[in-house]
Parts: sequence; structure tokens; C-alpha cells
Amino acid sequence: MAKRAKKRTTKKTAARRPRPAPKMLSDLFLETLKDIYFAENKIIKTLPKMAKAANSKELAAAFNKHLRETQGQVKRLDQIFKMLGKPARGKPCEAINGIADEGAEIMKEFKGAPALDAGLLAAAQSVEHYEISRYGTLRTWAEELGMQDAARLLQETLDEEEATDRTLTELATSVINLEAEEEYRAAA
Repeated sequence: MAKRAKKRTTKKTAARRPRPAPKMLSDLFLETLKDIYFAENKIIKTLPKMAKAANSKELAAAFNKHLRETQGQVKRLDQIFKMLGKPARGKPCEAINGIADEGAEIMKEFKGAPALDAGLLAAAQSVEHYEISRYGTLRTWAEELGMQDAARLLQETLDEEEATDRTLTELATSVINLEAEEEYRAAA
């Protein structure tokens, strides 16, 4: 088999090739915005399934409330894309896909089990923590890039995500985890 000749790069040919533009914070902001846009739309598809699977009416109500909030959050993201003069579209986010897959696995493996709601709640909090991290980062970058209107919208969403996380924690510690433990002891 003949070896392919290696093309030699000389100073002359290297100078002719255009160099890629350096990636800036604004580029990273846009890519992360696409990431969270994908995530929020994935969450909109997932929350109704989680609400339906929940045994606790309080947990189902929390999921449905957050579904409505998430729809509003997508509208805010649409506004930010518009401010940037870019189309509102997401890019696949492996992190949120993995978290959603874990939630689906819990729904399947724990269906009818006392711990189902505790598992659903834990999966939902994983989503919240991911979103809190993303929105906090995006808000900070928007401020650093001088995009005060975008920063304000991102802070609004961050406040909602943090409130949802607090609600889920309260629900877990006051109702869901206790019920799962009581059901376990009753079955034992």
C-alpha cells in the first residue's frame, strides 16, 4: 500500500489560510443561551409526564405550576435572542438529556413504589440545580457584556428557579420523604 504524501505547509501557504476568529465571551453567551433554550423546551415536554406519574397531589401541582413558569421562561429567552438579532433555537444539551433520562428511569423502575415521589422530586431538583447554575452564569455574562435588559430577564428566571427549588425542598422534607418512609415501614 502506498503511503499518502504529507502535504507540507510552508509559510507562504499558511499565510493564505484565513485564521478562525477568536471565540469571545459573547460567543460563549450565545452558545450557552442555545443550551438552556434546548433544556427549557425539553423540560416543557417532561414536566407533564412527571406530574402524571406523581402520586402526591401536592407534587403534581408543583410540577404543573413549574410547567407554566417554564413556558414563560422560554418567552424571556425568545426576547433575549431577539435582542441579539439571532434566531431562537436550541442546541442539544447532553446534561439535560441525561437528567431527563434519569427521571424517566425513576418513573419506570419505581412505578407504584412508595419512593416514586421522592425519586421524582430528586430528579426535579437536579433539573433546578442545573438551571440555577446556567441562569446565574448567563446573567453574570450579560452584565459583563453590558446587556442590562438581558441580565434583568435572566435574573427574573433565576429568581423563579430558586423559588421552585425552595418549594421542592419544603415539599420533600415536610411531606414526600416522610410519606415514602411511612409507606416503607408499613410494608416492612
